[in-house]
Amino acid sequence: MHIFKFWIVAGTALALCGVAMGQSPDAAWPFYGCNAGGERYAGLRQINDGNVGRLKPVWVYRTGELKTYEGTGVSEKAAFETTPIMIGGVLYFSTPSDRVIAIGAADGKEKWVFDPHVDLHRDYSEVSSRGVASWPAGESPKRIFIGTIDGRLIALDAATGQPVPGFGNGGTVDLKEGLGGDIAETSPPAIIGDLVIVGASLGDNQRIDYPPGLVRAYSVRDGRLQWSWDPIAVHDPRDSAAATWVGPYAFRTGGANAWSVLSTDAARGLVFVPATSPSPDYFGGERKGANLYANSIVALHAATGKMAWYFQVVHHDLWDFDIAAQPMLIDVTKDGRKVAAVAVGTKMGHIFILDRETGKPLFPVEERPVPASTIEGEEASPTQPFPVLPAPLGIQGFSVADAWGPTPADKAEAVRRVEGLLNKGPFTPPSSQGSIMAPGNVGGIHWGGMCYDPVHEWLITNINQLPAVIRMLPREKVGQMERENEEILRAETGRQLGTPYVMKRDYLLKTNADGYLMQSRPPWGTLLAIDLHTGHRVWEVPLGYMMDLQKYPEARNWGSINFGGAIVTGGNLIFVAASMDSHLRAFDRRNGTLLWEYQLPAGGQATPMSYSIGGKQYIVIAAGGHGKLKTPLGDFLMAFALE
Repeated sequence: MHIFKFWIVAGTALALCGVAMGQSPDAAWPFYGCNAGGERYAGLRQINDGNVGRLKPVWVYRTGELKTYEGTGVSEKAAFETTPIMIGGVLYFSTPSDRVIAIGAADGKEKWVFDPHVDLHRDYSEVSSRGVASWPAGESPKRIFIGTIDGRLIALDAATGQPVPGFGNGGTVDLKEGLGGDIAETSPPAIIGDLVIVGASLGDNQRIDYPPGLVRAYSVRDGRLQWSWDPIAVHDPRDSAAATWVGPYAFRTGGANAWSVLSTDAARGLVFVPATSPSPDYFGGERKGANLYANSIVALHAATGKMAWYFQVVHHDLWDFDIAAQPMLIDVTKDGRKVAAVAVGTKMGHIFILDRETGKPLFPVEERPVPASTIEGEEASPTQPFPVLPAPLGIQGFSVADAWGPTPADKAEAVRRVEGLLNKGPFTPPSSQGSIMAPGNVGGIHWGGMCYDPVHEWLITNINQLPAVIRMLPREKVGQMERENEEILRAETGRQLGTPYVMKRDYLLKTNADGYLMQSRPPWGTLLAIDLHTGHRVWEVPLGYMMDLQKYPEARNWGSINFGGAIVTGGNLIFVAASMDSHLRAFDRRNGTLLWEYQLPAGGQATPMSYSIGGKQYIVIAAGGHGKLKTPLGDFLMAFALE
């Protein structure tokens, strides 16, 4: 009953996220996605389509993060992707090295800093933290939780920033215990009742036997494990879905982890898990079959960890098609009545709108034939699920005619580089000759996720239109092929130990000063809106730019690769940064018209947020850049308000 009591209180708070309560001049942003279902909607209207041109910076907080990178070599992997939470006039957020900071939401003045002293000399896949969580959920916090890239779950006193002595071992639970050193956390934990729930970030293309991607629930009070759930059904022979893993070594498969943000429905007592690809992610010959519950949205009962339902968005993943975006819990009108739904956005550009209680699609979904694999020992799934509505977004195929360059000579080079590569439409399997994945593994909807206007029932999202080139090389021939082909030598390597093949992944990005994508025509990144009354797209516009506008003025219409999400407000505005040109922008929700933009002091690869203090509305964004994307690095948290 104690947990149930908190669920009811939290559920009330969630409904009021981003909207001032009664006569109160304050409106919170208490979760990473504003509410526990990740709508990223602030109903505030002080900043609106009529006055957004007057928006100015009002304070800047410097984290000092760049000093922590000195001598470590992590700058190329570091990304300031945090979205703060705001409760009770205080902003709580994390830096890439997992320092947790509390500052005043009205003035940006520091209250406390906690440093977990992550060893940055270790070889992390990425150095990033997208945020923290608070308990009790949606209320004035007693504790702040963070998961670290070195595999710890830490509970801090919200007032002081000191570790909570009674939680785990001196405030820390070791998430690696019993699972090895591959566990990392890059997303904020989920809080429901008196439980703190974590997934994990794992590697997925270096070997077959990664740890399983367990989802685990701990007591917020003492850190004791309450339950765990394994997404790899073959590990439980009692589960009928174990039959979807075929082969004598299928049980060795790891991954299928949830590295993105989990969503919670307090009223229904459900946790929504975005499960990712099994290991290794580009060869499935050792794990034939559909591979449940990998690449699935899974609803778990929060009290027990038992599965309520699942919906698999990719059968037998061969493309690294993780569910990267937070499942978004929304209400939609179907047949004249409101239905509680979950919107699942994917790297394929597919959006599945499912009944939140059953997992059944609310719009039609078809199983369609897809190409067979040409790799010996591989058996691609003969079909994949395609949403009819909303229609797939972004690139859904590739031909030589799609090769692009700003001059005839540049286009000729692009054609040369893509000739002979294989593409037979969506879900073209990896091949030895080289397959163009269109969309690619960072195409479609990425970790920045989606946002939702519940008043008008519009879904808004930014997407990448970025293909990838995948080659599967026989292990014994890799050295020779690298010596003979410079493009193969330069490509990213996935060793896929335990299989006969090494994976090589590349993006045909022109790396000179003009920087553009050679294997796809612009726009390379867009922002769009979908009316969920009908499932149809309302508008779509380019997002940002990548090339020098002095040399290529038309590049403003060519869009940009982007990382970080958008938010929507009651003032008919969409705020989004994410693009490589380091601007924060405001668009008109109704038609996608650009209304305002501001040049940030560093890359804005993060999702903004909004709240009000004393009747004044603020827009806040982390501007710290992205090492892998090569946007300018920094350590800025910036707040904007009307003059």
